[in-house]
Amino acid sequence: MESIATIAKRWRVLSGDENWKELLDPLDSDLRCYLIHYGSMIGAVYDSFINEPTSKYAGLSRYSRKNLLEETGLEKEYPFKYTITKYFYTPSSMIGGAQEGYVVQSVRADAVMKESNWGGYVAVATDEGKEVLGRRDILVVWRGTETKSEWIEDFRIQMVKPQIIFAKDNGSLVHRGWYKMYTSTNKDSQLNRKSAREQVREEICRLLDKYKNEEVSITVTGHSLGSSLATLNAVDLAANPFSNSTNVLVTAFLFASPKVGNDGFKKAFSQQKNLRALRVVNHGDLVPMVPIFAREAGTIISLHFYTDVGVQFDINASKSDYLKTDGSSALTWHGLMIYLHGIDGFQGSKEEFKPQGCFDIPLVNKYGDMLNVEKCPVPSNWWAEKNKGMVQKKDGTWILDDHEPDDVVPA
Repeated sequence: MESIATIAKRWRVLSGDENWKELLDPLDSDLRCYLIHYGSMIGAVYDSFINEPTSKYAGLSRYSRKNLLEETGLEKEYPFKYTITKYFYTPSSMIGGAQEGYVVQSVRADAVMKESNWGGYVAVATDEGKEVLGRRDILVVWRGTETKSEWIEDFRIQMVKPQIIFAKDNGSLVHRGWYKMYTSTNKDSQLNRKSAREQVREEICRLLDKYKNEEVSITVTGHSLGSSLATLNAVDLAANPFSNSTNVLVTAFLFASPKVGNDGFKKAFSQQKNLRALRVVNHGDLVPMVPIFAREAGTIISLHFYTDVGVQFDINASKSDYLKTDGSSALTWHGLMIYLHGIDGFQGSKEEFKPQGCFDIPLVNKYGDMLNVEKCPVPSNWWAEKNKGMVQKKDGTWILDDHEPDDVVPA
């Protein structure tokens, strides 16, 4: 990894205090490592999410909070140290025949959670991490989706007024499905009697109080649909600050983000003085181009166009000679690992693609088959839980045991 010695001194600039002016093209070397760090923290959720329907723990994390970062490769020689303080959850129920959350449900009668899915985590920089980052960073990571079926099913593109975020009508309209994911509760779920919004905000408030005598930042990040939820979360934190967060900088790093709201939402977003957002968009990725327009829920007359928020940072991973040149599709360019490889090799819009060592190239094939084996001979789809979580007992029989108990989820 490139030297990161200057990040601590420059963290406010890197977090968008000046809207990343003159940092993107050519790409600032500190910002490159900074972005790859936050993207890698999203990857930890993908690595640990249990999507096996025969698992008792489908929809939850494979690893406990204390072990997640180590088990997903973000401890060994990793300079940005955090402690995960909370997992948060989104409803996975079906309401009116339409999805309200990330629907991954176990087929087993003894499933631990049928009403909720793990949505991500809240973490805080350790003392060691604070030295590298220059402040006590509170981080919120929202899980995204990668497959075509998942993100299409969640495209409930009607717009609604985000009344929980903006109490007064300011012209904002946002994507109905993502707003519901962020704000919905489920009284039948022990993990969603409070919405994901409430879970995250309460934990941030607790951490702000704990570190009230230190310099603190709030960073919110996500990929794909997770970036949409991160967008709502970030503007919510800025528009509805806690008594101890009025002057805290809130930064959203959004990877492959769809559009979230209308022009009114964009205006309200830009008016938050302590809010910054950087949207990373890879050339050839269709997801950031949608949705295009929709009606407001309950109306049949006017159409509203979706509009981007924040600052856009364009990359082009297809220029990499480490990647295969055939068999690519639009979805290829949407994957998180491709995004991080694209950031690592981006020098500038007029410069050649040249990886800088902030991102380990074999990770490109973590969930896919994109690497040119002559340049980087690693297997495809190599990230997998050993034996899919099947464990042999002392008596020689095998059982599915794919979840570490955490203090918030029963064993």
